[in-house]
Amino acid sequence: MSGGERKVYTLAQVSEHNNPKDCWLVIEGRVFDVTKFLEDHPGGDEVLLSATGKDATDDFEDVGHSSSARAMMDEFYVGDIDSASIPTKMKYTPPKQPHYNQDKTPEFIIKVLQFLIPLLILGVAVGIRFYTKSASA
Repeated sequence: MSGGERKVYTLAQVSEHNNPKDCWLVIEGRVFDVTKFLEDHPGGDEVLLSATGKDATDDFEDVGHSSSARAMMDEFYVGDIDSASIPTKMKYTPPKQPHYNQDKTPEFIIKVLQFLIPLLILGVAVGIRFYTKSASA
């Protein structure tokens, strides 16, 4: 790079470099050509290739790279990413769960009563029958 001039790439431009012969990554707003490093990467080349076409900062940070690995990155630096070209991260929103409907409580009570009332009537009838038999004896 001449005179401290920095090249700025869009994510679309960086995404074109996504194979073992030409592999670029975006990490912390900077663009790196890691093609020559693919064979030497301790995690294997698949890891790097799977991080192409997106902001790989989280992937890079999650692994916990050493300070020497971070220092090594400078030799692969080719420019900066146009941050406007990176889609904003979608905030995770859990799927809508149906809220517990308190109006269903009476339905449950009705079903229980529909079961218990006939049993109660049967119990009363058996009790009356038993009482009348023992009273007449």
